[in-house]
Amino acid sequence: MNQGTRHIFDNAFREISMKYFPIFLSVVFVVRNQSGAIAQILLEAASVIAEHVSDYEIIVVDNASNDDSISVFKRLADEGGQPNLQVYALTKEVDADTASWVGLENALGDFVAVLDPFIDDIKFLPEMLDEAAAGADVVFANNDQEPAQNFAYRAAKLVFNGLYKWLNGINLTKEAPHYRILSKNVIGFILQHRQPATTYRHLPATGGFSRVNLKYSARPRSVSPRRLGKSVDLGMRLLVSTTQVPMRLVTSLSLFGATANILYCMYVVFIAFWKVDIAPGWISLSLQQSGMFFLLSMVLFVLGEYILHMASLSNEGPLYHVGQEFTSARMTRRERLNIEAAEENPSISTHTPTEGGG
Repeated sequence: MNQGTRHIFDNAFREISMKYFPIFLSVVFVVRNQSGAIAQILLEAASVIAEHVSDYEIIVVDNASNDDSISVFKRLADEGGQPNLQVYALTKEVDADTASWVGLENALGDFVAVLDPFIDDIKFLPEMLDEAAAGADVVFANNDQEPAQNFAYRAAKLVFNGLYKWLNGINLTKEAPHYRILSKNVIGFILQHRQPATTYRHLPATGGFSRVNLKYSARPRSVSPRRLGKSVDLGMRLLVSTTQVPMRLVTSLSLFGATANILYCMYVVFIAFWKVDIAPGWISLSLQQSGMFFLLSMVLFVLGEYILHMASLSNEGPLYHVGQEFTSARMTRRERLNIEAAEENPSISTHTPTEGGG
């Protein structure tokens, strides 16, 4: 086999082996203050995605950047810019899960992929699409090379994951990482919940959907240090919003305190009847204290149950507000639709008459 034939054979083999999916894919990126690198990131992402799906859109959620990211996005979405691009610029910085949900609820694709373009490897996306096309509603991907963080953040993360797994039976970092693909069914299921931006993180892993967890190894492109304060706030919000166990523990302790004080009152009365040499005032003081602690415990118990009931019915206001929105002036999906419509309509003639009218 000569070199030219071998080259043709290799190209044909690569085309056959390359995974292609006849689907419309939405890809959600959350970025902040990345004006210098985002244009190249989006260009590389589009080249990878376009090779593997029949149609796509890239949804970028700008998490209240204070650099010139908005100018970059306007230029990318303008005529002659990058096609199939949607940009949502938030007016206030929110956590990554809430920002991701902004893109998810505006996505139109058959499947929606969510990833951090600076940490997650988009080249692993075809492997995830393969599992989704095979029937998985949820596909998670976990990178073995975790971004380096300081000791305090890693310790807090370890404690949170252990506590969350004990309360909910799932390790969010390993079993429900940020890098994921969700089907329309999963997104519709999350939309039925009162706080989808909060429950989005864990519901795909705990909602009973068919899911696949994959692993890969790739060095993160860049790592920004995580703020421990905001991470702790998000962790506490996840704990109290996704499980009733912490509040149920409070009500259980209140009920236990009320019961213990009743038993102590019975003990004091028993001593009063069977003991002779009792310190003056001990009986009245003990009954008074145990009675007051009993009332306090019952008040906490009732308040705890009331809070649990209200928490299950409450519906908080919006967690975010989209200040600006940009859409690519050129959408390849619309161009294909126009071409297909013209081909299917036989009344549209492409024949150019000659000067003689023939």
